[in-house]
Amino acid sequence: MEKYKIGLVPGPVSVPEDIRAAWNFDFASSDLEDEFFNLYHENQILIQKILHTKNDILITSGEAMSILWASLKCTLKPGEKILAVSSGLFGEGFAEMARTIGAEAEICSFDYDLIPETQKIYEHAKKFRPKIITAVHCETPSGTLTLNLKEIGKIAHEIGALFVVDFVSSAGGASLDVDDAEIDIGLWGSQKVLSLTPSLSISTISKLAWDVIEKINYSGYEAFKDWRGVEDKKFMPYTHDWHSMKALNISLKKIIGEGIENAILRHEKAAQLCRDLGRETGLKLFPKDEKFSSPTVTAFYVPEKFSWKEFNSSLREKGLAVGGNYGKLAGKVFRIGHMGSQADFERVEKGMSIIKSILI
Repeated sequence: MEKYKIGLVPGPVSVPEDIRAAWNFDFASSDLEDEFFNLYHENQILIQKILHTKNDILITSGEAMSILWASLKCTLKPGEKILAVSSGLFGEGFAEMARTIGAEAEICSFDYDLIPETQKIYEHAKKFRPKIITAVHCETPSGTLTLNLKEIGKIAHEIGALFVVDFVSSAGGASLDVDDAEIDIGLWGSQKVLSLTPSLSISTISKLAWDVIEKINYSGYEAFKDWRGVEDKKFMPYTHDWHSMKALNISLKKIIGEGIENAILRHEKAAQLCRDLGRETGLKLFPKDEKFSSPTVTAFYVPEKFSWKEFNSSLREKGLAVGGNYGKLAGKVFRIGHMGSQADFERVEKGMSIIKSILI
């Protein structure tokens, strides 16, 4: 970071030099060149390997919120039902977005310091009979990881619903098998574990999802249907971001080169180091049980003797940038992002030593 020596914000994360190098190329128009479409297709294959899926991969321009909207606009008509499984801000957000497009949304709600529980979801889904069930793998504001995606996916398909999952801030850094979890639409962002700028969004689309998408036939800017098969047609709805696509290729190959399981293990160890050092300084973990904590982000309560504003100012004076919070967690819980380039033991140790210098 230009202003702060140590960046541990939970996204956008620090962009490594080798990935930044992608923006030094002088690319032509992505609409005109086979080279671009070959790169696009190569990235699709690499993503399928990392996410353990045979489903179609769409890589679109824009921050991940664009595909959260797309996942709803492309699958729901006004009056149709969606059940949002929620243990945090983004889980609730699915329901709020769905209501703005006229859908009937209910929330299967769990406390922010907990994770979703299968039986409650099953009972709610059987009673409500939604067309879509949504879930969030990593609730970034809460620092929690939903551990039962596979069970939720089975519930969705048992009642004939599509299963939509936000894994924007977990994929690549937490264990995730899209096909095993029966995920119909999966959502990933470039600015988290992939360590890019917030410039690309990645969606996984199952055959079941495509059937619904084609029937809805949504045609807005973020529509999925217009991106189906662009690698073969060599025609896109709009001019793509070739520089970011090159950067994505570098990032994906780094994960594959490290080994997917090794990358996940590195995130788990960095997270454990963060939590252990936090406890040593007297910090209190936000999730009720440590096993709920995500390997990509850790949430601690703001120390009692500080307001968040005071604590954050003290950290930044010493060169450390961490994340604040939103909604009912604002001013109460702060977050440390150890994902992607920031799942680095030396960086975590330096950051936690600064926190220690302030608290002890």
